[in-house]
Parts: sequence; C-alpha cells; structure tokens
Amino acid sequence: MKTIDIDRLSEAELVDLNHRIVERLRFLQQTRAHARMLEFSIGDRVCFHAGEYGLVEGLLTRYNKKTVTVIADGGRQWNVSPGLLRRVISIDSGPAGTSNVVRLK
Repeated sequence: MKTIDIDRLSEAELVDLNHRIVERLRFLQQTRAHARMLEFSIGDRVCFHAGEYGLVEGLLTRYNKKTVTVIADGGRQWNVSPGLLRRVISIDSGPAGTSNVVRLK
C-alpha cells in the first residue's frame, strides 16, 4: 500500500485527492447496494422497518440506482435501501421459486 504524505500536497492536489476519495467511496457503496439488490427479485415479498410506521410488508416492484421500490400492502410506494430489506417467507406459498404467481391481499 502506498503512503501519501498529505503535508506536502498543494491545495489543488488536496482538492483533487478529496474528489477521488469521495468518488471511490460512492462507487464502493453503490457496489454493495447493487450486490444486495441481486439477492432479491422483482415480485418478491419483502419487509423493512420504517420508523414510526413500524414493520412494512410489500412487493418489490422495481430496481432503482441506489434503492428498490416496494409497494406496501396498503398501496403506499416506498423507495428503500436494499440493505434494509428482508425477504418475507409465506407459509402458504410453498417452496420458494416454484411459482410465478404473485398473491395480492
């Protein structure tokens, strides 16, 4: 690993280094979010904790750049970080992945 002596860098070099660091951190965060998104499929039943709204259950309907869209059972649309999601396993749905029928309440 290369060591950078920031005391010897000019202001312009420090600004450039800062921009590169921020870009790299964003890229790593997006990569983690994308990998987490791939754990879910469109049509999956998912749940997440939404603060004062409590536990929200719904249907994953779309992948966005950094989030996924979930339509809650009550009809409300949520854009949620994939890191907050958990898959809902329904007892009456049978083995996972055996049907492409989505049950609606």
